Order: sequence, then C-alpha cells, then structure tokens
Amino acid sequence: MAEAEQTRRTRRIRGSLRAAVTAAAVTAVAAGVVACGSSDEPLHSIGYAIDGAVTTYNANTVDGATSGARQALARVQPGFGYVGPAGRVVSDTDIGTATVMPADRLTVQYRLAADSVYSDGVPMSCDDLVLAWAAASGRFTAPNETGAVVNVFDSAQRGGYADIDRVDCQPGSKDATVVFRADRDDTDWRSLFGATELLPSHVAARAAGVADPVAAITNGDLDAVRRMAEFWNTGWNLTPGTLDLSLLPSAGPYRIDSYTVDDGLVLVVNERWWGNRPATDTIVVWPRGTGASAASEDGRIQVVDSADGALEGIAAGDGATVTTVPSRNVEQLTLATAGVFENPAARRAFALCIPRAELFEQLGTVGDAPESGIGAGPVDSRILAADSPLYPGVAGTASRYTQADREAAKRELSGSGQDRITVRVGYLGPDPRRARTVEFVAQSCRDAGIEVVDAASETFTPSQLTAGQVDAVLAGTAAVAGAGGAADQGDARDALHSGTGSNVGGFANRRVDEILDALLVTSDHAAVAGLTGEAETILWNEMPTVPLYAQPRATAFAPGMHAAVANPTTAGAGWNMDRWILTR
Repeated sequence: MAEAEQTRRTRRIRGSLRAAVTAAAVTAVAAGVVACGSSDEPLHSIGYAIDGAVTTYNANTVDGATSGARQALARVQPGFGYVGPAGRVVSDTDIGTATVMPADRLTVQYRLAADSVYSDGVPMSCDDLVLAWAAASGRFTAPNETGAVVNVFDSAQRGGYADIDRVDCQPGSKDATVVFRADRDDTDWRSLFGATELLPSHVAARAAGVADPVAAITNGDLDAVRRMAEFWNTGWNLTPGTLDLSLLPSAGPYRIDSYTVDDGLVLVVNERWWGNRPATDTIVVWPRGTGASAASEDGRIQVVDSADGALEGIAAGDGATVTTVPSRNVEQLTLATAGVFENPAARRAFALCIPRAELFEQLGTVGDAPESGIGAGPVDSRILAADSPLYPGVAGTASRYTQADREAAKRELSGSGQDRITVRVGYLGPDPRRARTVEFVAQSCRDAGIEVVDAASETFTPSQLTAGQVDAVLAGTAAVAGAGGAADQGDARDALHSGTGSNVGGFANRRVDEILDALLVTSDHAAVAGLTGEAETILWNEMPTVPLYAQPRATAFAPGMHAAVANPTTAGAGWNMDRWILTR
C-alpha cells in the first residue's frame, strides 16, 4: 500500500512536460495572490474563443478531425502525447508511458497510469487503445451503399495505425503491447494514441451491446465491431442543448458540464483527475455556432485562437496581447476528383489561374516575416514542412504555379474537354479571410473561363466535397477549418493517401500511396528527398490540392492571463488550458 501511494505521489510530482513548462508561472501567480490580496484574486472562469465548430466528442471521424474538437478537448481527452508549440509530439506522462521493447520488429509497451480513471468511475484500460487502433487501422471493412468496400469506422486517420500488426491487451488491464508489422518500424510512432485519440471504449461497447470489445476486435467479429463503429461514427455527436453526459466521460483534468449556444461549451474540473488539479475551475469554450460575439461584448472571453482575421467582432478585451505568427497549418484548396474536376487537366487549369504569390502577399504574411522557412512565401510542398532542410530541393516543381497564368489555364481547360466550368468553393463561414481568398481567385480565374462561386455556410463540413455538393474546399491542413498542422506532417500526408478518410477529394494514385507508406518508415535524408521529390512531381501534375501559404494564426490573451502559451499547431492555444490563471 505504501509503495502504491509513493508511486502516485511520484507521478504527481513528476507530472508532464506541459505542467513543467507552466509550473513556474502558476507558482508566481499564486504567490502574488497571497501577497497582494483580493486585487489579484484569480477568476474562477476563463472564456476561450476558437475558429472551429465543435460538433462531436470524437475528433477522429472525418468531420470531427476538421472541426474545433482538438482545440477544445485536448485537456478533456488527453493521450500518451500532445503537440507542443514547436509542432512536435511531447510525451504526457500523466496518462502513462510508452517504451520500445527489444524485439525483431517495432514493439511498444504502453502502460497507463495506475490510478487513471474516467470521470464516470470506470478505469482507463488497454481496451481504449484497442478501439483506437481498430478505428484507424482500416482492418474492418464492408461494402457501403454504392458497393465500395470501406472502413466501417468513419475514421479520418490511417498513418502508423495501419502498420500495427496487433495490440496485445488483457481486457481491463493497464498494459498494452503494440506490435508493428515486420519491416514497418514507423518513425513517427510517438504520435499514435495521442490527445483526443483515446475515447472511452466502455461507452461504445455499452451502446453497441458488446460485452467484450477487445475480444470482438481481436477475433475479427465484424458484426460486433460494426455495431461499435456505428456508435463511434455518430454516437458522440454534440448538439448544443441536448447533451447526454453519460456518453461523455473524461479522462483529463476537465470534463464537459454543459453545451448551449448562449453559454458555450462549459468545461469544469474533473474531480476524479489523478494529476495536478487545474489552476482555474471553469473554461468556457466558444466555438463557431455559439454566442461568441455576445460573450465578447460582455467581456466573457479572455483567450482568442484563430486564423488572423477569421473571426469578426470577437476579442479578448481591451489591452489584450495579440501575437500573430505563421503556423504549421497550410491554407489550401482541396479539389474534387469528380464532376468538373474529374480530368486532372481541369484541376491544373484551376491551379494555373490562382494567384498564389499574390494571395501570400495579401493574406499570408505576418508583420515580422521570416526570410526562409515557414511563412517566407507560398507553400510549394504538400509533404515536407517549409522549415525542413530538404524543402528547397523538392519545391521547384511548384514554380509553374507561383503566378497566375490565364492563357496556360485556358489551354489546360480545353485539354480537359471543357471550355468553361463553374467551381463551387466551400468553407465554414462566416470567415472574412476566406471570403477574400475566394474573391481574389474568382477575379483571377474569370478570364480563364472558370467561374468561382463562394459556397460557404455556417454548417459546412469537408465531407460535402465527397458528396459532390461543392467542387473545392478552402481550409487548412487536411481540410481542417481551424487550427491544424504539426511538424511531422502526418495529417497532411494522410490526406493524400487513397485509404484514408481525410482524403475528402477522393484522390487515388498507387505510386503516391507507395511513397507515403515508404516515408512512414524512412529516416534517411537522401531517401526522403528522393521519395518526396517524386511524389511532388506527381502531385503537381495530378493536382489533388493547391497549397497556398502557411496560415497566420492570431492568439489573443487578456491582461492578467498567466501561463497561457500560443500553439500554432493542431492543438491550438488550449493545449495547456489546465494551467491557465486569470487575475484582475
């Protein structure tokens, strides 16, 4: 008993790197409160506005991954790692540890914290890892309504999960051994089972009537797995005003308390959290579709995290500190591969009339623009980040598409068998920045015989591209509406693979698939450069997407905010919200 207590005490002291980064600031504020009295009393609630909608508790579905769920729920659903401000995965030892084991193939032992438990009292277990793997691995397939064989889980992800051979798990255990396929030693395995990826498997199993989800998945019981997948796909959808909190247990420092249009998404302290108690009792998230404007006018918002200029009338109050930086999120157009864009020549025609250099100058620059790397110019690679030392060697293929060339666009359009086309560009609105982008593109492309229509809506989701309701999506990396991107480019690469749900345009090229699979297990720089250069040549010819620029992200913190750190990646500013303190 004494040994178990000592283990818990050690874990709390050790904490995670996230806590270490901000602990000094928290301590300083606490000392100031004692010294200064009520004038520096910390407030009990902080408002946090984001530029994505939160429509689901499951950030791993196709639409969930493009929503604001990752910005809002990283400290409600923590995992074995999180994306830090530098864009790289940082281990979160509050949840557990991941250790590579000696073996003839990549084998990782995941060990959940001994006292990890959901807010409904059910312990976390390796069952949760097994469900996460099953959903993203693509192993469980069935014909859809059109007869195409698809993953029964509506998963946006694939990546390294598809390379896992098995997850050894005794149901209810804190330990899982993840064994990868032979010759598939994924270089980015640390990004697996991260924040927002571990969902409560007991909820899905209960809703599906499956007594043993691990057995069902391990034994390939497609009927049982399909029932769990049906819940996984839609059972965690969130509609303001109609929450069933029994479906939403938390394994993080915060849990959902309520969600309404007028009062936002309210996160409160999870009393069963075994780590350091959150520094502020309540975080109110204000996603798109809520009364964020009214909350801003009333002074109820102290943190704003959005693409620069994307949210009108929403601020963190007078005297707020605003930081605008080029982010890991690539603003881009994702194109359909059917309809008017079925022929790659039509997609090339559209890319040729887009003024990428002008769009960067007008919308992609920040005040202190770097001379090289992220934010220095239009993005010319879909696979490598602009700050990669290999980026200059693979970016040359994009030179044909830097400036608008309407005559070349006309020739390509004619080559597709079409003289004129209409392109409906969808995005989540209202968004003044993206509206300006569509306006620029429409003006530039009109003389090339391409009519561009703004098809934004307040309920837009990228899956509308798959359904043929629009011809292009204007969004960030992997079609995300708000915060996106990471240094490993995992989401960006996934969205180009034919076997991945986030590939909403339906692009399929066997050689590109082979290259993306090879890059997952390749660390040699010469090999990476060669593979990436080949892929970019294909991609600039096939044109599944048109990358524009590194999206400038603006983060505003109200006066008196402490331990708040901007994070221009998929995690957003809320990556460490449990350390925030606001004093007045």
